[in-house]
Amino acid sequence: MVQISIPPTLRRFCGGEEAVQVRAGTVGDALGQLQARFHGIRERLCDETGRIRGSVLVFVNDEDIRFLAEQATPLRAGDHLSIIPAFAGG
Repeated sequence: MVQISIPPTLRRFCGGEEAVQVRAGTVGDALGQLQARFHGIRERLCDETGRIRGSVLVFVNDEDIRFLAEQATPLRAGDHLSIIPAFAGG
């Protein structure tokens, strides 16, 4: 199982869950399962083409997937996936 940490700003779309467990082989699989389970989360995470929005950071075990294989990044049992909405400020 892979644990996905849900940030506070997205918990209202995930039934208040702080974390969920999924069985997934890649980051894309994990996000797909999250999206299938919680309606409304997809639009917050991905654009119309299915790519992770630039305003959302995803980490596997503290490694940014942008520097790995993005959504094709492989996952193993026990991995921890973190979703972090990036905020712009001034």
